[in-house]
Amino acid sequence: MDTFSSARRDLLKFGGMGLAAAAATLPSYAATKPTLHSSSGVFDVRTYGATGDGKTVDTPAINRAIEAAAAAGGGTVIFPAGTYLCFSIHLKSYVDLFLSQGATILAADSPLPGQTTGYNGGTYDAAEPKTSYDAFQDYGHNHWHNSLIWGEDIHDFSITGPGLIYGKGLSFGAGPGRPPGAPPRPAGVVPRAYVPRKRGDYPMYQAEQAGVGNKAIALKNCRNVIFRDFSILKGGHFGLLLTGVDNLTIDNLKIDTDRDGMDIDCCKNVRVSNCTVNSPWDDGICPKSSFALGYNRATENLTITNCFVTGTYELGTVLDGTWKKFADDAHVYRTGRIKCGTESNGGFKNITISNCVFEGCHGLALESEDGALCEDITITNITQRDVYESPIFFRLGARLRGPKGTGNQSTVVGTLQRVLVDNFVSYNNDSKVCSILSGIPGYAIKDIKLSNIYIQHQGGDYASQVNIVPPEEVEKYPDPGMFGPMPAQGFFFRHVNNLELSHVEVSPMKADPRPSFSLQEVNRADFIAVTAPTNPPAFHLNKVTDLRILLSRAAKDTQVDSADDKTL
Repeated sequence: MDTFSSARRDLLKFGGMGLAAAAATLPSYAATKPTLHSSSGVFDVRTYGATGDGKTVDTPAINRAIEAAAAAGGGTVIFPAGTYLCFSIHLKSYVDLFLSQGATILAADSPLPGQTTGYNGGTYDAAEPKTSYDAFQDYGHNHWHNSLIWGEDIHDFSITGPGLIYGKGLSFGAGPGRPPGAPPRPAGVVPRAYVPRKRGDYPMYQAEQAGVGNKAIALKNCRNVIFRDFSILKGGHFGLLLTGVDNLTIDNLKIDTDRDGMDIDCCKNVRVSNCTVNSPWDDGICPKSSFALGYNRATENLTITNCFVTGTYELGTVLDGTWKKFADDAHVYRTGRIKCGTESNGGFKNITISNCVFEGCHGLALESEDGALCEDITITNITQRDVYESPIFFRLGARLRGPKGTGNQSTVVGTLQRVLVDNFVSYNNDSKVCSILSGIPGYAIKDIKLSNIYIQHQGGDYASQVNIVPPEEVEKYPDPGMFGPMPAQGFFFRHVNNLELSHVEVSPMKADPRPSFSLQEVNRADFIAVTAPTNPPAFHLNKVTDLRILLSRAAKDTQVDSADDKTL
């Protein structure tokens, strides 16, 4: 019997003795933790030589303070107000980094292309050696050590406090090209084009070049982790890259960055709450289940709640409180969403997303592309405003980027099933790309329930799109725009089994000639109390079987056994 079960049994046994007496007889969890030798448990980085002047490289002093706290059995490493210029900081078990109000950890400048060192001759820690499975992820996903702050195989630690982590000297995962003398890419890997994109008054560093820092915080194979109250400005390729991290709490963070806000990859028992993420060029909160650990591992038992994600504000203006929006003609992706995927080898299971706000970004996405079991997901109380593409995007595809035979099924292609969406409103979303739920031939999305949903979109003259049949794009990188213009103004369903919509309304601001609901190869669908324009007819059905429409303002009560190229 384990210690905790034994302790619980003994506590019940000694209930009549009182807690104090009982406690004296029980094994203590604290006994498994190293003894704390410091009288206060507080380790001030200035005591260990940090200056906080923003000019001196303080990394050696900060790492000494962390090592001292770890050697003492644990404690709090405190950063008083000041600017601490750093290269790679090494996290340790039982150590909390506390960023005081007015404290900033500033990422020192990385080496520029063709150079071997960065600020004052410094470099970030080297990325891990290449592995046989590097080709199955983008470069940033399977390297952790080349970061501003990182930890591997550690536990029971935290970063807390109201201070700032500013990744000014980090690469955001792009640059002017591969560095001189770089080895060839692995066979079959198609390089992304390195397109210069203005982020501010700082240079672009090449992510794959030795000595370059690529992430603000990176963890691999850790447990019992807390991140709370601090802010991240310009977090590199990832503000947080957390891979194989269990029992993880992320609370009250503000992230204002030019790539992903936080990636939660192959993690278990995760709570994300009360966070604000502005990430115009990439995803805001992004659960993944990549092959970066060298094996399939699901992201599961995850909750995301009370968060605000956006892609509409200029970098830094969310943190400084000016909330300056990009001009309408600015060439910015405005991604900023919550998305499960695209990396999806291990799966997504037991996930809730609730009480979240999207503004000026792309919509919510669930994607199973690499053999993942994406299932048992509840999405509730979501509000969206000014969404650019597809308020809801569910995609089961077959990119299958992973070693052959590593999928979770004999078929290798994964699943997307048992998903409930309730209390969802989207206002003023762009109308070119509607909500999309699409499997692929032979592999249907299954058991989907959408209820209490209001979609108010801009509408307009999309007559040229009415008869479009979107391509299947079975193996293509999944994003709503992959299908091109859409033939529906509200929802496009393809390769879906067991679909139920109840109390769903599609409301265009201007008349739209497309049907509100386009169904292709859908089996067993119920539409209950659905509202949508009836001119044009609200439904277009192609290869649809077992359809019922009841109590709806979009069409009369109808039961259809089979329909090909039919409108209702």
